[in-house]
Amino acid sequence: METHNDIQLRPRFYKDVDENIDIVRQKFVEHIKTASPEYLIKIRNNHIQFTIRGEKQKYWSPYLTIELEEQEGNEKNSTHIRGLFGPAQTLWTFFMFLHFIIAGIFLVFSMFAYSHWALHQPIKTDLIIVSLMVVCWVLLYFIGRQTRANGFGQMDELHEEFNKIIG
Repeated sequence: METHNDIQLRPRFYKDVDENIDIVRQKFVEHIKTASPEYLIKIRNNHIQFTIRGEKQKYWSPYLTIELEEQEGNEKNSTHIRGLFGPAQTLWTFFMFLHFIIAGIFLVFSMFAYSHWALHQPIKTDLIIVSLMVVCWVLLYFIGRQTRANGFGQMDELHEEFNKIIG
Protein backbone atom coordinates (compact mmCIF):
# COMPACT_ATOMS: atom_id res chain seq x y z
CA MET A 1 0.00 0.00 0.00
CA GLU A 2 1.34 3.43 -0.92
CA THR A 3 1.24 5.64 2.20
CA HIS A 4 4.25 7.88 1.70
CA ASN A 5 3.20 10.17 -1.17
CA ASP A 6 -0.39 10.97 -0.25
CA ILE A 7 -1.30 14.46 0.92
CA GLN A 8 -4.08 13.11 3.14
CA LEU A 9 -3.30 12.64 6.82
CA ARG A 10 -5.46 9.53 7.15
CA PRO A 11 -4.64 7.07 4.33
CA ARG A 12 -7.43 4.79 3.06
CA PHE A 13 -7.69 1.62 1.06
CA TYR A 14 -10.48 -0.49 -0.44
CA LYS A 15 -10.64 -4.19 -1.17
CA ASP A 16 -13.30 -6.48 -2.60
CA VAL A 17 -13.40 -10.09 -1.41
CA ASP A 18 -15.46 -12.85 -3.04
CA GLU A 19 -16.70 -14.16 0.31
CA ASN A 20 -19.77 -13.54 2.42
CA ILE A 21 -19.47 -10.78 5.02
CA ASP A 22 -19.96 -13.31 7.86
CA ILE A 23 -17.08 -15.45 6.59
CA VAL A 24 -14.77 -12.42 6.42
CA ARG A 25 -15.73 -11.36 9.95
CA GLN A 26 -15.20 -14.93 11.17
CA LYS A 27 -11.63 -14.84 9.82
CA PHE A 28 -10.90 -11.93 12.15
CA VAL A 29 -12.58 -13.70 15.07
CA GLU A 30 -10.43 -16.79 14.46
CA HIS A 31 -7.31 -14.66 14.11
CA ILE A 32 -7.89 -13.15 17.58
CA LYS A 33 -7.51 -16.63 19.10
CA THR A 34 -4.11 -17.20 17.47
CA ALA A 35 -2.87 -13.62 17.09
CA SER A 36 0.38 -12.39 18.46
CA PRO A 37 0.08 -10.29 21.63
CA GLU A 38 1.56 -7.43 19.57
CA TYR A 39 -1.85 -6.77 17.99
CA LEU A 40 -5.13 -5.69 19.50
CA ILE A 41 -8.22 -6.45 17.44
CA LYS A 42 -11.71 -5.31 18.45
CA ILE A 43 -14.77 -6.47 16.51
CA ARG A 44 -18.22 -4.89 16.76
CA ASN A 45 -20.67 -6.12 14.14
CA ASN A 46 -19.17 -5.06 10.78
CA HIS A 47 -16.65 -2.68 12.34
CA ILE A 48 -13.13 -3.89 13.16
CA GLN A 49 -10.42 -1.89 14.88
CA PHE A 50 -6.87 -3.10 14.63
CA THR A 51 -3.76 -1.66 16.30
CA ILE A 52 -0.36 -2.43 17.74
CA ARG A 53 0.09 -2.81 21.48
CA GLY A 54 2.84 -3.65 23.91
CA GLU A 55 6.35 -2.28 23.73
CA LYS A 56 6.02 -1.27 20.08
CA GLN A 57 3.05 1.02 20.79
CA LYS A 58 3.88 4.73 20.78
CA TYR A 59 1.68 7.81 20.93
CA TRP A 60 1.85 7.98 17.12
CA SER A 61 1.05 4.30 16.54
CA PRO A 62 -1.66 4.05 13.88
CA TYR A 63 -5.04 2.42 14.19
CA LEU A 64 -6.54 0.54 11.28
CA THR A 65 -10.31 0.87 11.16
CA ILE A 66 -12.01 -1.65 8.88
CA GLU A 67 -15.63 -1.51 7.71
CA LEU A 68 -17.18 -4.60 6.14
CA GLU A 69 -20.02 -3.93 3.70
CA GLU A 70 -22.14 -6.23 1.59
CA GLN A 71 -21.35 -5.63 -2.05
CA GLU A 72 -24.46 -4.81 -4.01
CA GLY A 73 -25.61 -6.91 -6.94
CA ASN A 74 -23.76 -10.07 -5.98
CA GLU A 75 -26.48 -11.75 -3.89
CA LYS A 76 -24.54 -11.23 -0.64
CA ASN A 77 -21.63 -13.41 -1.80
CA SER A 78 -19.11 -10.59 -1.93
CA THR A 79 -17.75 -8.15 0.65
CA HIS A 80 -16.45 -4.62 0.14
CA ILE A 81 -13.80 -3.71 2.73
CA ARG A 82 -12.96 -0.09 3.54
CA GLY A 83 -9.79 0.50 5.55
CA LEU A 84 -8.79 3.77 7.18
CA PHE A 85 -5.53 4.46 8.99
CA GLY A 86 -5.56 7.09 11.68
CA PRO A 87 -4.10 8.02 15.03
CA ALA A 88 -5.51 7.01 18.41
CA GLN A 89 -8.89 8.58 19.04
CA THR A 90 -7.63 10.64 21.98
CA LEU A 91 -4.77 12.07 19.93
CA TRP A 92 -7.10 12.82 17.00
CA THR A 93 -9.61 14.52 19.33
CA PHE A 94 -6.87 16.66 20.90
CA PHE A 95 -5.53 17.56 17.46
CA MET A 96 -8.99 18.65 16.29
CA PHE A 97 -9.53 20.59 19.54
CA LEU A 98 -6.36 22.58 18.82
CA HIS A 99 -7.62 23.30 15.29
CA PHE A 100 -10.94 24.62 16.62
CA ILE A 101 -9.22 26.82 19.22
CA ILE A 102 -6.91 28.27 16.59
CA ALA A 103 -9.85 28.82 14.20
CA GLY A 104 -11.83 30.55 16.95
CA ILE A 105 -8.96 32.88 17.82
CA PHE A 106 -8.42 33.58 14.11
CA LEU A 107 -12.08 34.53 13.61
CA VAL A 108 -12.33 36.67 16.75
CA PHE A 109 -9.21 38.67 15.97
CA SER A 110 -10.21 38.99 12.32
CA MET A 111 -13.44 40.61 13.51
CA PHE A 112 -11.48 42.83 15.92
CA ALA A 113 -9.18 43.88 13.07
CA TYR A 114 -12.13 44.77 10.85
CA SER A 115 -13.82 46.71 13.66
CA HIS A 116 -10.65 48.60 14.49
CA TRP A 117 -10.06 49.32 10.79
CA ALA A 118 -13.64 50.60 10.39
CA LEU A 119 -13.18 52.86 13.44
CA HIS A 120 -9.80 54.09 12.14
CA GLN A 121 -7.93 52.60 15.10
CA PRO A 122 -4.60 50.74 14.95
CA ILE A 123 -4.92 47.11 13.80
CA LYS A 124 -1.29 46.03 14.08
CA THR A 125 -1.82 43.78 17.15
CA ASP A 126 -4.89 42.14 15.61
CA LEU A 127 -3.07 41.38 12.36
CA ILE A 128 -0.09 39.95 14.26
CA ILE A 129 -2.37 37.55 16.17
CA VAL A 130 -4.23 36.57 12.97
CA SER A 131 -0.88 35.92 11.27
CA LEU A 132 0.28 33.83 14.23
CA MET A 133 -2.86 31.70 13.95
CA VAL A 134 -2.10 31.05 10.26
CA VAL A 135 1.44 30.02 11.26
CA CYS A 136 -0.02 27.74 13.96
CA TRP A 137 -2.32 26.10 11.38
CA VAL A 138 0.63 25.42 9.10
CA LEU A 139 2.63 24.12 12.06
CA LEU A 140 -0.20 21.75 13.05
CA TYR A 141 -0.31 20.45 9.49
CA PHE A 142 3.40 19.64 9.51
CA ILE A 143 3.15 18.07 12.98
CA GLY A 144 0.37 15.86 11.63
CA ARG A 145 2.50 14.91 8.62
CA GLN A 146 5.46 14.08 10.87
CA THR A 147 3.29 12.01 13.20
CA ARG A 148 1.99 10.07 10.22
CA ALA A 149 5.53 9.62 8.88
CA ASN A 150 6.59 8.15 12.22
CA GLY A 151 3.86 5.51 11.82
CA PHE A 152 4.64 4.45 8.21
CA GLY A 153 6.39 1.25 9.28
CA GLN A 154 3.57 0.27 11.61
CA MET A 155 0.97 1.13 8.94
CA ASP A 156 2.69 -1.26 6.55
CA GLU A 157 2.88 -3.88 9.31
CA LEU A 158 -0.85 -3.57 10.07
CA HIS A 159 -1.68 -3.74 6.36
CA GLU A 160 0.42 -6.90 5.94
CA GLU A 161 -1.30 -8.49 8.94
CA PHE A 162 -4.68 -7.51 7.46
CA ASN A 163 -3.78 -9.15 4.14
CA LYS A 164 -2.61 -12.26 6.00
CA ILE A 165 -5.98 -12.51 7.77
CA ILE A 166 -8.03 -11.97 4.59
CA GLY A 167 -5.87 -14.44 2.72
